[in-house]
Amino acid sequence: MSIILNGTTGITTPADTVTGNATVGGTLTVTGATTLTGAATLTGGIAGDVSSTGTLAMGSSFKRNRIINGNMVVDQRNAGASVTIGSSAGTYTLDRWCAQSVNASKFSVQQNAGSITPPTGFTKYLGVTSLAATSSGSTDYYGFFQAIEGFNTADLAWGTASAASVTISFWVRSSLTGSFSASLTNSGSNRSYPFSYTVNAANTWEQKTVTVAGDTSGTWLTDNSTGIYLRFDLGTGSSFRGTAGTWAAANYYGVTGAVSVVGTNGATFYVTGVQLEVGTKATPYETQIYSDQLAQCQRYYRGSTPVVVNPVATPSTIFTNSMRTSPTLTGGGTGFTIISQTGDTTTCYQTSSANQNLTFSAEL
Repeated sequence: MSIILNGTTGITTPADTVTGNATVGGTLTVTGATTLTGAATLTGGIAGDVSSTGTLAMGSSFKRNRIINGNMVVDQRNAGASVTIGSSAGTYTLDRWCAQSVNASKFSVQQNAGSITPPTGFTKYLGVTSLAATSSGSTDYYGFFQAIEGFNTADLAWGTASAASVTISFWVRSSLTGSFSASLTNSGSNRSYPFSYTVNAANTWEQKTVTVAGDTSGTWLTDNSTGIYLRFDLGTGSSFRGTAGTWAAANYYGVTGAVSVVGTNGATFYVTGVQLEVGTKATPYETQIYSDQLAQCQRYYRGSTPVVVNPVATPSTIFTNSMRTSPTLTGGGTGFTIISQTGDTTTCYQTSSANQNLTFSAEL
């Protein structure tokens, strides 16, 4: 027997039993106990608790959030200090978040800038403050991004007919209102999806959700290089902006006509709870154990690390625990020399044995 429920249906009697197939085209509300003895496919949302005596298979068995440090808790480089962004294609600020500015001193980035209360469930946010009223030229770029490693996006199968949809969610607060923009781009800078979101009220935390159909074209890397860039536009010029809601064979950071944060001196833009996950529904932010989140960040950057570096007769081996690639080191004393490196170890020496504070970077 099959029962087809095509409207909004309430089953209020716990004894109701369906022994065949039940297809619900609307909303199914169950206020009693429900037992599913066969295979059940739920394609909509579920409000309430779900218990299963068998295997509950999710749409993705991978960790849901492909963004690392989306709650902005880890800040190895600056420990909460403000960073004025120079003229650079990339200045790393909070862990895994890189700011871009074609001109120096147009905005700053700081963990918990302005010391306002984050949204419920969060303690930290990435805060941008505009330092001038900047008019963007057509080829100017202002914004920040996270480069997601290809190993962490390989299952999306972008660039193929099987490309999976993703949903991006985040909390945002700005002193400005209107239509803001962001984008997804590939490592080759020749595929991009600009999208819009609206800040309705000034200086108020609002959660935004955007679903993007996966790209069936282009080249999307699936190794330890950049798989996907998630970019937040702060006032990019017209050459780097395009039409919202469509894939383009171009390098778009944002949407034509979007609000420019750097266009207003003193404007603020705060964001936290950034999540990118497989599927068409946003789920609650996936909170990590802090030590796990720190370890994920340290695959790309290890802050000041005290080590003893020995002379050449007994060189030191420093363990860096699966960094993305052989890291770039800063620090070291007189005669500091690297003998060999991998993502896991660095063997080095210097003229005389001494404690050194070294940093290791393997950023994308």
